[in-house]
Amino acid sequence: MKTLLSACALAMALFTAPFAAQAAAANKVVIQISDDAASTWNLALNNAKNVQKALPGSSVEIVAYGPGIGMLKADATVANRIAEAVSAGVTVVACQNTMKAKKLTPADMHGAIGYVPSGVVEIMAKQADGWSYLRP
Repeated sequence: MKTLLSACALAMALFTAPFAAQAAAANKVVIQISDDAASTWNLALNNAKNVQKALPGSSVEIVAYGPGIGMLKADATVANRIAEAVSAGVTVVACQNTMKAKKLTPADMHGAIGYVPSGVVEIMAKQADGWSYLRP
């Protein structure tokens, strides 16, 4: 009887493991912003907030590159929303390749954000690591 219970427990663990992995992946999302429109940024920030609300403890990262980098400047129209998102646990990063191309330095940027060498490579790495991808 003990062997039968152990076999059942093992079978159940093997059966549920893929579902647990899917659930964990569903709780990680990387959001691409390569658009400089405030409306796109507000949509992305709303999406991030909604994910956190629906899936408490989820990981959310916003990656900005190309024209989207402008909204991460210290004086951007969405600067207050960026600060709110970061304080709520959203990771917001700027592409250093884009910053270099646009001659931006960290002094030009919002003080709460982080940096990655390449925004595209960051998104690729997150997806390879099982993160969901969103582009509003």
